[in-house]
Amino acid sequence: MLIRRQPALRASEITPPELFWQRRRFLQGAAVAGAAMVASPLPAARLVPDQQLVELRGRYSTDEEPTPYKKVTTYNNFYEYGTNKGDPAANSGNFKPRPWNVAVQGECNRPGSYDLEDFFAPHKLEERIYRLRCVEAWSMVIPWVGVPVADVLKRFEPNSNARYVAFQTVYRPEEMPGQKRKVLEWPYREGLRMDEAMNPLALFAVGLYGEVLPNQNGAPVRLVVPWKYGFKSIKSIVSIAFTREEPPTSWNISSPGEYGFYSNVNPAVDHPRWSQRRERRIGDFFKRDTLPFNGYAEHVAGLYADMDLQQNY
Repeated sequence: MLIRRQPALRASEITPPELFWQRRRFLQGAAVAGAAMVASPLPAARLVPDQQLVELRGRYSTDEEPTPYKKVTTYNNFYEYGTNKGDPAANSGNFKPRPWNVAVQGECNRPGSYDLEDFFAPHKLEERIYRLRCVEAWSMVIPWVGVPVADVLKRFEPNSNARYVAFQTVYRPEEMPGQKRKVLEWPYREGLRMDEAMNPLALFAVGLYGEVLPNQNGAPVRLVVPWKYGFKSIKSIVSIAFTREEPPTSWNISSPGEYGFYSNVNPAVDHPRWSQRRERRIGDFFKRDTLPFNGYAEHVAGLYADMDLQQNY
């Protein structure tokens, strides 16, 4: 399997996993890397050495060849920076991913405002090589680095009334120029059912290819839900809320006839403006068949066993 390798790094540029969540070292390393990592495919700050990432790789990883790093970081949907695929890499240079806090609220026993390291502590990083399927019939394979969502959410002790988890993106139009346009209702919002969020496939990502997550890919923390379309993987998260009711989501608000709450990859349900039956992997010439649940049916199909997936799209 071909994986892009970076030039050799000095020992001082490598953060062992046991030190990663120590606040000052993490903030200093990531802040220095912030400006350089925006649109460049060159190394930023390593999260974990390559060999340790191999050891940390989860059993859910695909063995498909990853999409080249340059394409992963320059061909993005992130409307906060613009609607064209190249806009996020071009327009995210002024975004400041540090310092960062995540507000936790709603139906849980431990609400509060947590800085990023406290939000994740004491959990260790994992690498998951996941497919990411976008609704416009293109896909990528990305080596994400992060922490399972379930591991993080359990720490906040959601109570028996918590049936959903709502997520919200930061609102900074001075740093995210796309938010100055009324393309969507800002700030961006997404949500999962609790059993979806607690599925072991769901990941809070803080990096890709072993490096700190670039601004255009959702720095400093984003959601990755590999059996759903890419827009479900909300970026630059500043708030999560445990709710009793299904939370509103940005694309469902914008166009409910095209984008449902569940947004599962389903080749049998076409988008009103294009077919979902085939997809083109970025970098490939020929299309391939789209797999139900993006190829993760064995892990997630049971979540929807009693649902009409034509209606709950």
